[in-house]
Amino acid sequence: MAMACGLLPASLAAATAARTPANYTLPCSRRRRRCHSGLGNRYASKMAERSFNMSEDADPQPLLRPAAGGHPRLRVRTNAQGEGDAGRGAAAEDDVAFSWASVVLPFLFPALGGLLFGYDIGATSGASISLQSADLSGTTWYSLSSVQLGLVASGSLYGALGGSILAYRIADFLGRRIELITASGLYICGALVTGSAPNFVALIIGRLLYGFGIGLAMHGAPLYIAETSPAQIRGTLISLKELFIVLGILFGYLIGSLEIDNVGGWRYMFGFSAPIAAIMAIGMWTLPPSPKWLLLRAVQGKGSVEDNKKKAIQALRKLRGRSASEKVLTDDIDDTIVSIKAAYAEGSEGDIWEIFEGPSLKAFTIGGGLVLFQQITGQPSVLYYAAPILQTAGFTAASDAARVSILIGLFKLLMTGVAVLKVDDIGRRPLLIGGVGGITLSLILLAAYYKILNNFPFVAVGALLLYVGSYQVSFGPISWLMVSEIFPLRTRGRGISLAVLTNFGSNALVAFAFSPLQETLGAANVFFLFGAIALLALVFVILNVPETKGLSLEEIESKILK
Repeated sequence: MAMACGLLPASLAAATAARTPANYTLPCSRRRRRCHSGLGNRYASKMAERSFNMSEDADPQPLLRPAAGGHPRLRVRTNAQGEGDAGRGAAAEDDVAFSWASVVLPFLFPALGGLLFGYDIGATSGASISLQSADLSGTTWYSLSSVQLGLVASGSLYGALGGSILAYRIADFLGRRIELITASGLYICGALVTGSAPNFVALIIGRLLYGFGIGLAMHGAPLYIAETSPAQIRGTLISLKELFIVLGILFGYLIGSLEIDNVGGWRYMFGFSAPIAAIMAIGMWTLPPSPKWLLLRAVQGKGSVEDNKKKAIQALRKLRGRSASEKVLTDDIDDTIVSIKAAYAEGSEGDIWEIFEGPSLKAFTIGGGLVLFQQITGQPSVLYYAAPILQTAGFTAASDAARVSILIGLFKLLMTGVAVLKVDDIGRRPLLIGGVGGITLSLILLAAYYKILNNFPFVAVGALLLYVGSYQVSFGPISWLMVSEIFPLRTRGRGISLAVLTNFGSNALVAFAFSPLQETLGAANVFFLFGAIALLALVFVILNVPETKGLSLEEIESKILK
């Protein structure tokens, strides 16, 4: 459940002047230009793909250059011959330009929802040690059973499962913006209740509340980002969601290492997320509603088309952060209304069972299978129990285990960056196959360490690093990228909701079961079990997962799902 503001470029390299004709114009029709200006026409990705085609000797540098006035704005390159719609260069340039400054906040504040999810994972790793210490817990109920410890680790995930079910029912009614504000409130309440818990029951209630926030945030954040970002950079921004989750994990590990030796440190580990959630709430309050959601509600008969159209134009202008042609914005909105009506042309969205028929069933087999294997190959166990695993691996001091967890978090961040940069070059399928193969090997190494190599603690550290690196170039970012690409338009919303439910359900199950399984079977056998499941996952990927690199959403639907 998946971005780093610090990694957003302040500007990207310009096309060289020698290769850019003086009479620069767009190589596409006016309708395609509107797709690039970016509200979310059904064919936006296809049009973008066509407009960005370059000949073999075209300049391969990024398509961004600084605009006059200091803000970098995106411009679509002409083809190698400089052909375009004569006489419309200025208008074309205005149609597709946008300021990076206007993109950052509509990305950053929703992305904080992912950071807070990651923070919970990292903080729980240290808190699971602090809570059980007679000296450090600061409570009289520190002696937790393996089942109770499993509930502490998985409590937020069960809450996230409930939040996902809630989002499935009310998300379109609330809208993306209000959904994220609500998630912020739940994050704050959950953090404060957990951090001040007087007993175990209150602790679990706080974990559940926080988890409800995770469920809403993980549903609303990618939708808000996708529906408000310019089409040209939409994929990049959505891919950065995983990077923000990893930043949160690293931040959680860091706070854990600072508080691990303090009495009652677990309270601060859990409570520190409250001020971050408050920033998210205030930030989302300042942002406009998603223009596409406003139009969706109008098409669904939940508001006046004309009134919602005006609101959508105002929201789009605020999101772009600059004056824009009224006609361009109006035409863009009209195109979006047409595409939404086309999606609803067959009647209602269909019921939940439609996902288990025809192309949607194939899509759910691929997407649902990936997010299921993402969790049942042991990912929650490695992340939530990183510090305890390191303690059993020889780093007996709590502070030492917590600090090695930071090293793992830094490596996780590095490998996520590699995946984000390379996924469109190498492709989804090769990264998945290589990454899942690495996961399988790392789990076998962990099992071997606990069985026969327990005099070599750095084998465990190396295996954990291999696991984290392999996961971050495969299941981590690519599972959700495939889920967002693979479903047909008609069932995309419900399909993604089911994938989220599958993810959080299996995540909670594995996080809860690890400690009791370790107590019953022993660590070596648990990791052998995860390794066997990872081998099955590798076979699943080889036999079932297609390559979608370079394909538009329409091409995926027509070529892969038929």
